[in-house]
Amino acid sequence: MPELKILVAASEMVPFIKTGGLGDVLGALPRTLAAQGHEVRMFIPYYETLNTAGHHLEDVGWSLEIPVGNKRVIAEFSFFRDKRSGLQTYFVSNSDYFDRPGLYGHPKTRKDFPDNDERFVFFARAVLEAATRLGFRPDIVHAHDWQAGLMAVYLKTIYADDPFYDGVASVLTIHNLAHQGLFQKERFANLGLPKELFWATGPFEFYDKVNFLKAAVSYADKITTVSPRYAEEIQTKKFGCGLEGVLKQRSDDLVGILNGVDYAVWSPSHDRRLPFRYYPANLSGKRMNKIDLLGTAALPVREKTPLIGIISRLVHQKGFDLIRDAADRLFAMNIQMVVLGTGEEKYHKLLSRLEKKYPDKLKVFLVHDENLAHRIEAGADMFLMPSLFEPCGLNQMYSLKYGTVPIVSKVGGLVDTIIDFDPDSAKGTGFVFCEETPEAMLSAIERACRIYAKRRTWTKIMKAGMRQDFSWDAAVDRYSDLYERLMDTQNT
Repeated sequence: MPELKILVAASEMVPFIKTGGLGDVLGALPRTLAAQGHEVRMFIPYYETLNTAGHHLEDVGWSLEIPVGNKRVIAEFSFFRDKRSGLQTYFVSNSDYFDRPGLYGHPKTRKDFPDNDERFVFFARAVLEAATRLGFRPDIVHAHDWQAGLMAVYLKTIYADDPFYDGVASVLTIHNLAHQGLFQKERFANLGLPKELFWATGPFEFYDKVNFLKAAVSYADKITTVSPRYAEEIQTKKFGCGLEGVLKQRSDDLVGILNGVDYAVWSPSHDRRLPFRYYPANLSGKRMNKIDLLGTAALPVREKTPLIGIISRLVHQKGFDLIRDAADRLFAMNIQMVVLGTGEEKYHKLLSRLEKKYPDKLKVFLVHDENLAHRIEAGADMFLMPSLFEPCGLNQMYSLKYGTVPIVSKVGGLVDTIIDFDPDSAKGTGFVFCEETPEAMLSAIERACRIYAKRRTWTKIMKAGMRQDFSWDAAVDRYSDLYERLMDTQNT
């Protein structure tokens, strides 16, 4: 496979900054591409909350003036070189845009920053200008979500006649279609494009607003989603978030590639965040992790009672209304539960109220805590994901590796990764429910609890999950194939 030059841009990347699965994916995909021999340059914003501990960043020694609407904004750059993989990560700095307490909105008000359009216009233009300044002419520009998606637009508009970008192909990956980058139409001028490009039903217009993601879908050469099932779902009215028509028109260029898992980080046999490590051949460490987690949660130790873990953004998408409506019936069962996450205030209040009502059964941690996330994956017996939609999901794949049996709804990447347990064959890796109802979710949990009491069968399910391989190698092979086919198309 010939080496390609790949420019990747996104708004998050582990270990530097993360709010969800996007950060995990970008922490692994570019590094794995580089390790396979491609020349990869990764770009993310330099946020105020960026974590650079243990990473020596170097200044590039120059800055650029970037047009944003009628303004000229200074972009500064630093970079980090990963010696092991060869990946170079560049950080785009501007104090006015990125020195803030949150990435997309204020953590206290939970409202988006009103100038998010300017911030990510600046980011997209700055990345393309920096590549030119660096002399890094990519074969592929790979943009992730609406925050970087304008790069695909700019390659076919502002940079269409730029010899440096002649023949460069673009790929857009949609991690969550629900987040589209919507702004008032008056702010279209900030994109620096001719006003004639904004017209009813056009690439940028969406119910009289500017839609960054719609534009990126319209202009990108190829579009990927983070699971095969989600690629199908988003072409339907139920999951299309208003863009199903545009996506259907691009169906020939739309492909689902399942995210991978970084097993260097997520594996109970060498997870440094765990009090006790364990292996499929010896699961005693899992039992000790459960006791340790119950102690941290101040819940009584009931080893024959299944402990259910949830690690999630606390938002409607993740199915917390189902938990609300099923709460009394759920906690009437012989279960315990630990929840970790932050999100909408109404779900904070709901879970806090339930915690007070069921103090020996539920513990809620309304924080973002990566160490605790690993301990929940290792210490829980089951992992609940009742999502209304789930583009890919990573926690169910982490859970499999940790022998924590997933209970999931039949959507998106959850379908692509979890095999529903069949009592007749005694095969499966989890429990799947099909309907978006409290009853369906409760039924799946009850099924899991019945099998949990049968220790031999339960252990068989655990070990079947631990044998699953969702490493990044397979995903990167598919991306490499996509890039190659795209380059062949560009060169014909």
